[in-house]
Parts: sequence; structure tokens; C-alpha cells
Amino acid sequence: AESLQFDLATIRVSTDDFSEANKLGHGGFGSVYRGRLLNGEDIAVKRLSTNSGQGDLEFKNEVLLVAKLQHRNLVRLLGFCLEGSERLLVYEFVPNASLDHIIFDPTKRAQLDWVRRYKIIVGTARGLLYLHEDSRLKIIHRDLKASNILIDAEMNPKISDFGMARLFVLDQTQGNTSRIVGTYGYMAPEYAMHGYFSIKSDVYSFGVLVLEIVSGQKNSGFQHGENAEDLLSFVSENII
Repeated sequence: AESLQFDLATIRVSTDDFSEANKLGHGGFGSVYRGRLLNGEDIAVKRLSTNSGQGDLEFKNEVLLVAKLQHRNLVRLLGFCLEGSERLLVYEFVPNASLDHIIFDPTKRAQLDWVRRYKIIVGTARGLLYLHEDSRLKIIHRDLKASNILIDAEMNPKISDFGMARLFVLDQTQGNTSRIVGTYGYMAPEYAMHGYFSIKSDVYSFGVLVLEIVSGQKNSGFQHGENAEDLLSFVSENII
């Protein structure tokens, strides 16, 4: 872990002391800033808020998990910083932001032809397969959604945000938790209602994500409810 550690001064310089001009976005766990190291490398710094739901356990979880993962469809962790009250994660910079900024924007969505949409779907599936089957670890993401899919300069998708991920032993098929985390609308029913999660939970979330990519509609944007069935009906009536 020490080899991945950045000092806070370096991060402050690279992000111009976390200036608003370098702010890329804000989520439930804090803000993300663009930075540039002295060697010219661009980085994205996830600055966890002190009152976020992600505590030291989740922070350690994300660092140790992502550091072991290497795949073209997973965002690459460069390091971390843990000084005082600051908890920072340093990632490779992905220039096209997250998928939700593209697919749900009418202007940007028009630039996504079916070839590019298919490429994003297949790349995400490959990253998910790596997490479930092909890596040395067996990992359930538990929060797969459009805002956690980053898009690089060649429009390749990269799965990000592993703070809620859970590690399975190789022969384990299902887990259970009383602490339900993630995003409603993407959650499998058995997880949302009973806390049961497995590979199937991620596959359910992936299915909702595919419907969003195909339709360009948010799964929560329907008057009849926030569920995949409404989104599937929309796709059937308007796309297929």
C-alpha cells in the first residue's frame, strides 16, 4: 500500500488546491477533481467528504480491491492519500466523463450512433465478466449504473467506483447484508428487499443499464414508477 501513497501537498498542487475550475463532478461520497502531476500526467482525484457514508473500511476496500484489478474496461487506480481528515483516491483521468453525461443529454446523445452504443455495452460486459470470472478475485460491484461508467477518448467504457464492492471466495455464489447500498432503479429485487446479492445482482443492474443506453432514457424518468419494467416497455414500444 505504501507504494501507492501520494502526499497531500502533491495532490493540492496538482488540483490547484481543489479549485472549482478543476472540479469534475460531485456525488454522494464527495467531489472529483482534475489534476496534473509534475510529470505532466493527468489524474482524477476523488475527495471523500468527511460526512460521507464511505468510512475507513470502504476506503481501504476500494484501494486494495482496485489496485489488484487490471483490465482495459476498469478505471485504473494510481494511488491514494490519507492525511488528517483527507481521504483521496487518485485515478487515471478519463476525458469524456461518465456515461450519464452523454446518454441522457439530448445533444451529446445524438453523437452516439449504434456502433458506439454497442461498443459501450460490450466493453462494460467485458469488464463485468472480468470482475465475476476472469480476475484472480471474484468481485460483486453492487452499484453498476450510468454514472459509474467512465468513457475514454476512444469511447471505451471503464467501470469505476468500487467503494461498495464485495469480494467473494471462488466457490461462493451469494452474500447477504442488512446494509442496503447502491442506487434504486438499478437494484435487483432480491437485493433491494432482502439484502441478497450475487453475480446475478450485477447482471440485473447491467440489464437496466443496457436499456438506458438503447433508449437514452433514465430508468427513473417514468411516471408509472422507477423500475426496469417501465423502461423495457418504453424500449419495446419506441425502439424495437
